[in-house]
Amino acid sequence: MTDTGTDTGTGADVTALDLGPQTRIVAALAAGVRDEQLADGTPCPDCAVRTMLGHLSGLSVAFRDAARKDFGANTDTAPDPAAADIGPDWRERLPEVLDELADAWRDPAAWTGMTRAGSVDLPAAVAAAVVADELVVHGWDLARATGQEYEPDPGALRASYDFLLAVADDPRRAGGAFGPVVRVPDGAPLLDRVVGLSGRDPGWKP
Repeated sequence: MTDTGTDTGTGADVTALDLGPQTRIVAALAAGVRDEQLADGTPCPDCAVRTMLGHLSGLSVAFRDAARKDFGANTDTAPDPAAADIGPDWRERLPEVLDELADAWRDPAAWTGMTRAGSVDLPAAVAAAVVADELVVHGWDLARATGQEYEPDPGALRASYDFLLAVADDPRRAGGAFGPVVRVPDGAPLLDRVVGLSGRDPGWKP
């Protein structure tokens, strides 16, 4: 990672993170999903595995275009993970858009100025922190729901933790993307702390 000295506005320092390692991890998890698992539940409330995969595809496109400052329907639509779904070509399409997402954020211009995602205008560096968090947490969702091992990219994991910690006490989270923080023991692994900060129980099982 190369330090940009960029302030996200959430109190967390953001660095120019290469999302490629984490997007490849998520793509590998998706490849490990069996067809009979698509209707199974996930730790994300009201999301089945198939809707989680659809959400990952949609957010990849939205934040790819946010990095490019290519505004339109992809960036101007509020996300609804429970309503997302996969298309018939999802096994080919999801790895493609994950690669495009990572490549778009390798452009230094992606990290500058303002952008838009999920119909919200925000500093580009904040958008990068948000998508790193989405990839890490939803990677855990997918792995836990389908019984796969999961070890996120350390850089993306740290970015996710910094972002979630910065917004942990934000009163707006009650009606937003995160549930109440789930407390974890002192000294818990960083991934467990991230999962707890996202409002999930690290001990969740299908």
